[in-house]
Amino acid sequence: MISPELLRRYDFFAGLDNDQLITLAKLADEISVEEGYYFFHEGKVVTNFYIVVEGAVGIVLEIPDQAVEQPVSGQLTGEIKTRDITVTTVGAGMVFGWPGIIPPHDANATAKSLAPCRAFAFDCESLQKAFEDDCDLAYKMTLNAAQIIRERLRDMQIESLSFLSN
Repeated sequence: MISPELLRRYDFFAGLDNDQLITLAKLADEISVEEGYYFFHEGKVVTNFYIVVEGAVGIVLEIPDQAVEQPVSGQLTGEIKTRDITVTTVGAGMVFGWPGIIPPHDANATAKSLAPCRAFAFDCESLQKAFEDDCDLAYKMTLNAAQIIRERLRDMQIESLSFLSN
């Protein structure tokens, strides 16, 4: 558990009342990880929702490494050598792991620490139970997550357009 006052500092939790902040604080643990730590992998179920306290997390996609010879047998067995490309960076005060609170809960990318990192981790199974008990909390958290998703999609569109114009 962390202090509800700590959550109050972050924009993502704006609009939540004191009881809702207390509920969330009870479901959170502060974690510290080293650079290179994987929070979750693309295609796997996301079990925690995070807010970065300190450091940076890369949202990365694994793509086939074109610098390495890929044998046909690897393509058949799914053992292709890959490399990570960072599509966005999540810094202090920002959230990630939203698939953990929005079904079907499968990650659409991988999250990897780009530096030593501290974060608040919220257990998503417990969050789902809290959402069932407090529909207003579920609504506000889902709405805030949707705004984050929208902003990140917009940023990717802008980046794609700049790439096309070069």
